[in-house]
Amino acid sequence: MTALAIVSVVSLLGWLVLALSALKSHEVPKTKLLQMALLWVGLFALAAFAFGGMR
Repeated sequence: MTALAIVSVVSLLGWLVLALSALKSHEVPKTKLLQMALLWVGLFALAAFAFGGMR
């Protein structure tokens, strides 16, 4: 793993911690968090399917 890849992973983990702490501070219910997470996964899967099929 190169130094640039390590910096990238560390920064992504930092953003993840920041996003999770923001959600925790807003006291979003777990069912709503699960619903939002599934929505984001679905959106990214749809985008990957749409753009992957354009080749």
